[in-house]
Amino acid sequence: MPRLKDTYQQEVAPALMKQFQYKNVMQIPRVEKVIVNVGCGEAKNNAKEIEAICKDIATITGQKPVVTKARKSVANFHVREGENVGVKVTLRGDKMWYFLDKLFNVALPRVRDFRGINPNAFDGRGNYAMGLKEQLIFPEIEYDKIDKIRGMNICICTTATNDEEAKELLKQIGAPFYA
Repeated sequence: MPRLKDTYQQEVAPALMKQFQYKNVMQIPRVEKVIVNVGCGEAKNNAKEIEAICKDIATITGQKPVVTKARKSVANFHVREGENVGVKVTLRGDKMWYFLDKLFNVALPRVRDFRGINPNAFDGRGNYAMGLKEQLIFPEIEYDKIDKIRGMNICICTTATNDEEAKELLKQIGAPFYA
């Protein structure tokens, strides 16, 4: 069992139940899924770029990514409908818990001048989104073997109904928010 999942079940869930005075255990907010997304507009000309991104994301998350395609043609971005524009992975279950543990305790502290993550990046419905500037902060990625530094978006979806509950949930499972 993942360490973070065990912490959630043993400590976080009872603390949230007590703090928000839920009447039913099913009301306790929990992390539902984590979505890791890498957008890459220049991949439309270079198929090897998508393969390199897929390899990096699969190494980081432990799950094979899905290639995303453009839904519409946008002339200003020189993108046609159906072209490859990025990759994404949706993590659930144990892989999600392992990824969150690695993100909060290993990867984020490796960011230069790291003071914490923004506590105001919630969407109003209890989901948290953040962006990373480079994939090198993850220990699985070797600096010599990457062709280009790429950023990624990470969205943590919870079952919380508002931002206050979601923020408390993430804070208790170890999200390093700055004050």
